[in-house]
Amino acid sequence: MRRFLILVALSLAAVPAVEAHHTPGTRNKVATLNMPVTTSSAKARDLFERGMVDYENMKMERANIGWRAAAKEDPDFALAEAWVAFNSRDPQEASAAREKAKSLAAKVSPGERLMINWIANVQEGNYINGIAAMNDLLDMYPKDKRLYFLAANWLMGENGYQQAQRLLEQSLAIDKDYPAALNDLGYSYAKNRQFDQAFATMERYIAALPGEPNPHDSYAEILRMAGNFDSALEHYRASLKVDPDFITSQLGIADTYALMGDENRARAEYDKAIAAAHNPADRLDYIMQTALTWVREKNFDEADKLFLEVTNTAHNQELSLQEAQGFRRMAEYQPDDLKALNSLDSAEAALFHNATLSQAERDEEMSRILRYRVVRAGHAGKQELAGQALFELQTMATGARNLVIQSSYHGAAGAALMQAENYLGAVSELEEDRDEPESLQLLMRAYQQIGATDKEHEVEVRLRGTYLPTLEQALVVPAVKAQSSLTIRPTL
Repeated sequence: MRRFLILVALSLAAVPAVEAHHTPGTRNKVATLNMPVTTSSAKARDLFERGMVDYENMKMERANIGWRAAAKEDPDFALAEAWVAFNSRDPQEASAAREKAKSLAAKVSPGERLMINWIANVQEGNYINGIAAMNDLLDMYPKDKRLYFLAANWLMGENGYQQAQRLLEQSLAIDKDYPAALNDLGYSYAKNRQFDQAFATMERYIAALPGEPNPHDSYAEILRMAGNFDSALEHYRASLKVDPDFITSQLGIADTYALMGDENRARAEYDKAIAAAHNPADRLDYIMQTALTWVREKNFDEADKLFLEVTNTAHNQELSLQEAQGFRRMAEYQPDDLKALNSLDSAEAALFHNATLSQAERDEEMSRILRYRVVRAGHAGKQELAGQALFELQTMATGARNLVIQSSYHGAAGAALMQAENYLGAVSELEEDRDEPESLQLLMRAYQQIGATDKEHEVEVRLRGTYLPTLEQALVVPAVKAQSSLTIRPTL
């Protein structure tokens, strides 16, 4: 498992554009190798470090428990509060912790202050200031292997795999057996479909942490990405044997059966994960994964029932992000454009039900809602609505330089150009969104229309080899496998 840092919304690839925003005095490297941690309590320091190790080992809820305990032990422990804000799935808790960390920032070292500024600014949508603080922090501690890992993990959450790989290699140059860096490096290779290197790296990861579940969990996920389902299931089960409470491996088993087409077995396995979920947000995520099994079977009524259960529960629990995601996903598979547009309206409204939802999460989910509004409004003949949504999305993408938002924009712009039969224009947009199955499916058609058969075949091969347990994969990849590229006419 590799859960990306949830606060991050801007790639380090944008650093050259914001060099002028460095804080005076922070560019100089300091004598200590690692960023210090300011606390008056030895017990709090120990709890904090245990939380960091748990985080590196992908034991997310245990990490939160440790940081909460550290903050309770030392009420002035700014960095513990920052990491609660960083990782908590409860928007109220994250917001309160972020404000507490900011209020305590003047009492800590310059490096910690940069980390707090990074976390707070990015969560609040001030991406340029956030990335500048992170860049300064890396420059201040060039021998801190953990900071390289965190920065790389950030980049990978933003699809910046090439830059991330360089940072991971720097981390491993400091400590060649650093488990967290090995984990992410394996995913980086897998993302580029360099599976031999990914498998070898996972073997090193398992050897470095033989008593932890996540090495098996990560190896399983990468095996599944390569289409090796049986071996993936073996490693997920090995992970659970090490730690029966490592619920992401139970989820991985369910996701694997879903991708194998055994939806009944998948639902039974998802039920186990739902029952053992560590927090309400995870539980809702697992229910939404269960709903995808019905989408794969084209039983949209059953999928609707589960997604509506999610939206109602999320609303009652003030989990605005999950509420919005439920409505947006219903719109994605809804055959009727007008009903889909209504679901998207509900998704947008949900984003503002809870004022404590971070601006970064709100912006990214809003970009996805706008993406599908462009597509569905255009398909329904509502060109004015489609144009308004595309303009709003373009404004967001230009202003934030957030790669998630940019992906939404390029996908929406490419789909709109395909609807207008501007195939050359569509290619230039869709090629910027190569990680989304829907954009790849449209790119296949665009290449076909302009006679670029070699590129069309290359994209088809990529799509056919996409084994990700997502709604977009469920809607696109089976259809691609069911027909040849010469006959595909995807619905816009």
